[in-house]
Formats: sequence, C-alpha cells, structure tokens
Amino acid sequence: MSLFRLDASILPGTSVSAELADLVQSEWAAVHPDTPVVRRHLGTDPLPADAWAHAHTGNLTPEPDRTPAQRDALALAGSLAAELAAAEAVLLAVPLYNFGVSQHFKAWVDLVIAGAPLGSPVLKDKPTVLATVRGGGYAPGTPREGWDHSTPYLKRILADVWQADLVVIECELTLAATSPGMEHLQDLAADLRAEALAAARDAGRATAAK
Repeated sequence: MSLFRLDASILPGTSVSAELADLVQSEWAAVHPDTPVVRRHLGTDPLPADAWAHAHTGNLTPEPDRTPAQRDALALAGSLAAELAAAEAVLLAVPLYNFGVSQHFKAWVDLVIAGAPLGSPVLKDKPTVLATVRGGGYAPGTPREGWDHSTPYLKRILADVWQADLVVIECELTLAATSPGMEHLQDLAADLRAEALAAARDAGRATAAK
C-alpha cells in the first residue's frame, strides 16, 4: 500500500487544507504504519509554467523532431502520471484561490493528462480524498453563491475524467478569524471547521480500510 499526497496551498504555515489533509494522513498511517507516503507540494515547489505547452506540443510531434524542451516536459508529465498510477490511495489538499483553482494546480492537472495514455482514467476506482477550503462563504443564499468555480472543476476532473472513488471534504469561512468585516461569522466558521475536521478523520479511516 502507498499514499500519494499533493498540497497546493501557497501559505503552508497557516493552511487549513493541509490541516485537514494531515488528519486524513494520520488516520491512514494508523492503519498502514509502515507504508510509504509520497508527497508533492505545488505551493512551495511549483511546476514550470511552460511545461504543459511543451508537453502538449511534444505529444503532437514525432519523437525524432521533438525539441529538448518538449522531451523534458514529456518526461516530467510522465513522471507525474506515474506517481498517481503507483499509489493505492490519493490525498489532495487544494484551496480556492480567486474563485477558481490556482495556476500551479491547473498546470499539474494538465501535465498529468499529457503524461498519461490518451483518455486514460488515471484514478479509476482508486480511493481519493479531496480536502478543499474557501476563505469566504459560497453556500446557497449567500451573496457569492455560484462564485466557487474550483470545487465543481475538481469534482469533474477527479471523479468524471479520472474516475476516482472520490470523497470530498469542504470547509468555508476559513478567513473569518483574521479578516476585517467577517467578525460576525467567526462562530459559524468555528462550527464549519469542527465539522470538516471530523469529516477528515472519518475519510482517513474509511480510505485506510479500502
């Protein structure tokens, strides 16, 4: 057994998504104490911004005619896809940024797609936990309902395109404790965080048991 964990927070020291992922990983490790955990942190070690373009065009170019940049990008893409293929379970900690996914996470997704066989469901039936957090409130009835363009995309890629056995843990209002104007939401934020932490523990136990 092995676990692949990916983090995407640009603020690792205060990341709620990492806090949730830590709980999932802890529950996993309690059941599989001697199994490896492969880590990749896109927030602190981002992928080259131009790699996907080179990998995509490299896939369209006969191998003898590929440029060195295309060969390097395809090698990177293949290694990223192989990380997912080698894992028995997957854990992703991905915050919402500017109402969508961050460019460094999107680059990872695009490179995995470029590095896998065309149309390959790289997570087919694989236990996968997504911990995603939002600093504000996007629930039905709130002023920014419908502004979360990250979570639907993540579900579409992970569950529909890559066909993962997906569990999603969500937490909102994570900025209520530090952002002026959100003071009245701090109690609700604390409740939502407690619920998300409990969900993370449950997801970790369930994933470890699969």
